[in-house]
Amino acid sequence: MLSTKRTEQLKKSASAAGRPRAFAPDEALLHALDVFWRKGYQATSLDDLTAAMQLSRSSFYACFGSKHAVLLAAVQRYADGFYSAICEVAATEPEPRRAFEAIMARIVDVHGGPHGCFFLNSVTELAPHDAELADYSRGHIERTTALLAGLLRRLGFSPEQAGERATAAFAMAMGAVTLRKAGAATALIQTVLDQHRLLLTGQARTPAL
Repeated sequence: MLSTKRTEQLKKSASAAGRPRAFAPDEALLHALDVFWRKGYQATSLDDLTAAMQLSRSSFYACFGSKHAVLLAAVQRYADGFYSAICEVAATEPEPRRAFEAIMARIVDVHGGPHGCFFLNSVTELAPHDAELADYSRGHIERTTALLAGLLRRLGFSPEQAGERATAAFAMAMGAVTLRKAGAATALIQTVLDQHRLLLTGQARTPAL
């Protein structure tokens, strides 16, 4: 997971770099997130970021440190916010099957268009050669699948089978999001999403002797 240093830096005022008190690091981070989401990390220049964030280079470095640090903070903000949202779904929907289906629908976002998922976009672009992002992404995947597995256990699946099916469901959702980003028809994406219901049926496996 990312260190708390970045969170602390985001909370600092930019007065050290001569910025007025109206400067809001979190708002600037949201603008950076939007640029990264539209252009990708490699194609985003420092000028793109400072223009979108309305910061001078000196203020940018004073508050955020580097382009890479901004990307990590943006991914964490996006993923943490999304995880909080699906946790709320799980907490407020008393029927575990409906909660599971609602979370899957939220992840896939059938009508979300070709913009894709910022978390998935960033991971596929950078994680293979970015150890810090890869570490955070594994943690996010683990907590998301654990949430799904908890709902499956409430449906009567064993812990092992719940974990396996939750992982399969998450992989299915990421595949559907990739199809959406590639411009696949909405009907096809919905068909892929609907297949997750197969994971909600069946009996627990008989343990091998």
